Amino acid sequence: MLNELESLSGNIGRLIQISERHNQARAALESQLEQVRADYANVQAELVQMRAERDALQSERDSLSAKIDDAQVRLNAILEKLPRGKSAQHADAENQLDFLETESSGAHEPAHAEMNGEHHHGGKA
Repeated sequence: MLNELESLSGNIGRLIQISERHNQARAALESQLEQVRADYANVQAELVQMRAERDALQSERDSLSAKIDDAQVRLNAILEKLPRGKSAQHADAENQLDFLETESSGAHEPAHAEMNGEHHHGGKA
């Protein structure tokens, strides 16, 4: 009977150790769960903030788009009021060529002048 009591006592000791390990593991998991819940709450708060920022940016984009559309309508109205004769169209074409010439590199200017039958000696005439 004494052997049985010793065996039973040993088994109870092992069960207590197993129970303690399980309790420690459970406590660690509960701690991890609380951390995950806190992280989740933080992410949810960031999400709400990001959505608010997104909505503000969309509103700003829409406002700027409306301003651009309004400016374009005004610009078109101004352009429609400008005179459009043959001389104006010819002048516009030459102005566009002048604009292109100023954007091109210096090496292209003499070639362009020669193509137009112009010859420059010692600078622009």
